[in-house]
Amino acid sequence: MRIGVFGGTFDPVHYGHLILAEQCREQGRLDEVLFVPAPRPPHKPRPCARFDQRVEMLALALAGNPTFRIEEVEKEREGPSYTVDTLIELKRRRPGDELFLLIGADTLHDLPQWYEPRRILESAGLLVVGRPDSSVPDREELGARLNLRPDAVRIAVIQAPLIDISSRDLRRRVAEGRSLRYLLPRAVECYIHDKRLYRANEPRPLGSGDAAPAP
Repeated sequence: MRIGVFGGTFDPVHYGHLILAEQCREQGRLDEVLFVPAPRPPHKPRPCARFDQRVEMLALALAGNPTFRIEEVEKEREGPSYTVDTLIELKRRRPGDELFLLIGADTLHDLPQWYEPRRILESAGLLVVGRPDSSVPDREELGARLNLRPDAVRIAVIQAPLIDISSRDLRRRVAEGRSLRYLLPRAVECYIHDKRLYRANEPRPLGSGDAAPAP
């Protein structure tokens, strides 16, 4: 099977995430897309919602789409959530499947600074969602930056509608008492309201693997 791997904090998940995943599934001819929430992302502040809450929001958002699944592999790992470790573990669990990492063009430029980027490219192909403000390096350029042969870099550019929604902005909207309508699935919006997530004076919750700060 051709499996997409979509990592992130999903704090909260929104329509931008879902559109990106669906376009990668369709254009990348993927059989499944695994949404992999990170308990402790290495390059971001600690998430505002607990890991279990972010998983529950993902479950609400993905309901009804049999090709979208939640993969909690990173919950079981101690320390920061490095992409290479996730890919290696998924390869161990699914030795007959072909993995493809879903990534934005802006993030791709930072790939050489990630932890063990060569092993990332050895473990998965790249499905890169283009952006008008960020060019996509070709396989020759990316291979040269990582001292790899061009044929060792598997990369495809995905064209997707540009939806300017960010989880950070959604959290800010909640804190300011503003509307989330039509920015994320209604079930996720109701969950945020019911659980009183992201409110300005609410204490930040700890637990479920979220207590450790990112390095």
